[in-house]
Amino acid sequence: MRRKVTNRNIPGADLVYGSTKVEKFINYVMEEGKKNTARKIVYGAFDIIKEKRKEVEPLEVFELALKNTGPLMEIRSRRVGGANYQVPIEVRPERRFSLSLRWIIDAAKSKKGRPMHEKLAEEILAASNNEGEAVKKREMTHRIAEANKAFAHFAW
Repeated sequence: MRRKVTNRNIPGADLVYGSTKVEKFINYVMEEGKKNTARKIVYGAFDIIKEKRKEVEPLEVFELALKNTGPLMEIRSRRVGGANYQVPIEVRPERRFSLSLRWIIDAAKSKKGRPMHEKLAEEILAASNNEGEAVKKREMTHRIAEANKAFAHFAW
C-alpha cells in the first residue's frame, strides 16, 4: 500500500465559484502558463452551460459530469513469470478525479472547428447526460477491466 503524500500542493478556491475542483480544472486546461486564457475558456464554458440549462447551476452540471466520467476500475500491466498480464485494479479517488478531468479536456480538444469554450461546454453537458467521448472512454476502460477479471489475483 502506498504511503500518503504529505507535501501535496492543493490549489485554492477559484475566483467565481469558490471551488477547488474548478480551480484544478482551470489548471488542467492551462497551456504554457497562460492561466488567464484558461480561466476565460472555463468560465466561458460555464456561461454556455448556464444559458443551456437555466434551471441547474453550472457547478452542479460539472460535478455530475465528473462523476459520470470517473472510472472505478482500470488495468495495469504486470509481469509474472515472463508473461505480461493486464491486471484490473480499483482507481483511487484522486486518480479518478484527474482521469475524469483529463478525459473531458482531451475529448473537447479532439473536436475541430469551434472555439475551445464551446467544445468544452458541449463535452461537459454530454458527460452530465452520460454521453460523449469521455463517457465512452470510461466505458471502454471498464469493459477491458471486466474482460481481464481472471487475472485479478495477480494484483499487488
